[in-house]
Amino acid sequence: MPVLGIDFGTSNSAAALVDAQGRLQVIALDGARDEMPTAVFFCQETQRVLFGAEAMAEYLAGTEGRLLRSLKSLLGSALMDEYTAVGERSVRFFDIVVLFFKELKRRAEAQTGLALTHAVLGRPVHFVDDNPERDALAQATLGRAAREAGFTHIAYQFEPIAAALDYEQRLPGETTALVVDIGGGTSDFTVIRLNPARSQLADRRADVLATTGVHIGGTDFDRLLDLACVMPLLGYKHIGTGGRPVPSSIFFDLSTWHLIHQTTTRKAMHNAKELWTDFVDQSLHQRLMAVLELHCGHHILAEVEHGKIACSVSNEDQTLDLGFVERALTTPLRKKQLGEALQAAVAQVVACAQDCVQASGLAQVDTVYLTGGSSALRPLVAALQAAMPQAMLVQGNRFGGVAAGLGYCGATVAFDSLQLQ
Repeated sequence: MPVLGIDFGTSNSAAALVDAQGRLQVIALDGARDEMPTAVFFCQETQRVLFGAEAMAEYLAGTEGRLLRSLKSLLGSALMDEYTAVGERSVRFFDIVVLFFKELKRRAEAQTGLALTHAVLGRPVHFVDDNPERDALAQATLGRAAREAGFTHIAYQFEPIAAALDYEQRLPGETTALVVDIGGGTSDFTVIRLNPARSQLADRRADVLATTGVHIGGTDFDRLLDLACVMPLLGYKHIGTGGRPVPSSIFFDLSTWHLIHQTTTRKAMHNAKELWTDFVDQSLHQRLMAVLELHCGHHILAEVEHGKIACSVSNEDQTLDLGFVERALTTPLRKKQLGEALQAAVAQVVACAQDCVQASGLAQVDTVYLTGGSSALRPLVAALQAAMPQAMLVQGNRFGGVAAGLGYCGATVAFDSLQLQ
């Protein structure tokens, strides 16, 4: 029975399985791309529901409709059972997650020619920090969505352990590794003893020496950069009337992928309009209202995300093009600014990685293995290297490593229970 490994990510999702010949098959979920943006777009013009890259493209092209991203961030929260306006109707956030799982399943079945009913779902070490009840609820909700999408047998695996199992396939011998999985919503760590001779074992608990995680990821980096680079153009930190800064909650919501929809409700728009009395520079308030009225929040964050990646890869300053808000409007994203804006968040991520090594009982690890969409972020890589100079840094598959490991995991798991540890 084929078992589909599913990495349902905050920003991107991926899937893989081991076929009948024992070969790993990574599913091309989005055209030629293995990773699929975790995005759903309800098109108002055609009444179609679009997914992945097509959803993002239609939204960014200015098509009327409703875009939803970062749905994973809602797992474990009361928001998952709330309803949101989609055109003339209301749809529950949970049902939108189910729609995404159904589409992922459909695409995987179309490519493999198989009826897929068994799945291993990746999960972060902590869906929710320091709240075991909400964490358990998040996993249960994830599993419930997969079942409603048509998967009848479900197991779970920590995402950094899955990434380690993928890395193990390419090792010549035994090593100890700190797996650093920097996803869209969480950063997760595992210290694990790897050996290709043990790769076929179903139970690897004895090799897992420690796991830690923190609720900081790529979408948090996007938010911090949006606040630093773009939101000041709309009035963030603007010293208004009475010598006080303009109230900031609207800017934080506009900079957070899964909260952007809240900024354009009737109540939020009314409150934003009333802010004009707090602004000394009325042009800033006019620009803020233009962003809200044109529903530009997601477009701005997409531009910030693109600039973040370009700045990190090239190590050169970038220019963010905001012409969709106001003609010829741009703002710089400088590499120095990238490091400064993310310094505190990166420090928290690195501290959690160091805690994982300490909890393992090892003085040091042989390898730091990097995976996840934000694992190539230059300030983060530099900080990890400085914190663990004796370890070899290995850059893994940023988007497909976890899914591949879940696929390998699926080839060994026995579905005699609902949870795999």
